[in-house]
Formats: sequence, C-alpha cells, structure tokens
Amino acid sequence: MNAPDTRYRPCVGVALFNAQGLVFVGHRKAKGAFDQVAEPYMWQMPQGGIDEGETPFQAAIRELYEETNVSSVEFLAEAPAWLSYDLPPDAKKRWSGKYIGQSQRWFALRFLGVDSEIDIHAPGGGGHKPEFDDWRWERLETLPDLIVPFKRQVYRDVVEAFSPFAAR
Repeated sequence: MNAPDTRYRPCVGVALFNAQGLVFVGHRKAKGAFDQVAEPYMWQMPQGGIDEGETPFQAAIRELYEETNVSSVEFLAEAPAWLSYDLPPDAKKRWSGKYIGQSQRWFALRFLGVDSEIDIHAPGGGGHKPEFDDWRWERLETLPDLIVPFKRQVYRDVVEAFSPFAAR
C-alpha cells in the first residue's frame, strides 16, 4: 500500500453496511464557514484523521466508534488505493495551510449490532464531541449526491469499490 501524498492530510473513511446492504450516513454538524453548504450536501460517512502510530484500519475502527458509538463490526474490504480530494480555497485555512486536502483510505465494514447501538449524540462512550446531528441508512449509490461537491469523486470511487456489498 503506497503512502498518500504528504500535501494531503492522511485520513480514513468507513462505509458501514447493515444486513440489508444499506450504508450509514450522518448529517454533519456545521463547524465553520466552509461547512455552511446548502442541503442536501451535509451528509457523509464516518471519516477522520490517522493518529501517529495507528494503522489505517485501527484509525477506521477508532473513528467509527468516536463518531457513532459502533463497535459491533466485521471487516468486508479495503479500497484498493488512497482516495484524495482538494479542499476549496476558503477551507484550506483549517489546517493553517499545512494541507491542500485529504487523502483517505476507505474500509467497508458490516454492522453486526442493532440500531440502538448507534449513538451520534454521545458517541465513543460520551467523551467525544458529536460530529453528526442526525443519521440514517441509505443506498450506497445515492451517496455522491449527498456529499459536498469537492468530495464527490471520492464518494463515486467508494461506491465503485464497495458496490458488491450494497443493496441491489
């Protein structure tokens, strides 16, 4: 597995599939000017940075737990490559200009729990700020139409990589 371009913040993303082949999506809480995007583009799958010393898969499991409280999962697949996107100009100040975007390693996981395990309001045992203010199960192929435009190609690539696990 090749390392991502260092101009991009290394991250992970999780496509969490339920038994029916639908995917978890959360409605992002607005965090600043670059998040003030018109609906329906505030929906996304869990994602986040890789901490020092973590493998991408360890980061994916941690991020999923911190954002959704979900720990009852099994591994399905890993996307074959790092997927990158550039931040829009007004969002690049988020990391003090250190990165021009994010490069993500994506994982498909099967949710083995029940919906009541999902807690977006007090995720990760309640010690983390909520990322989402709503969530739902969604068809995988609809996700590129729900994400902010600058992340859309990454979501198209995720749909292509993980379509074997999706509801038909």
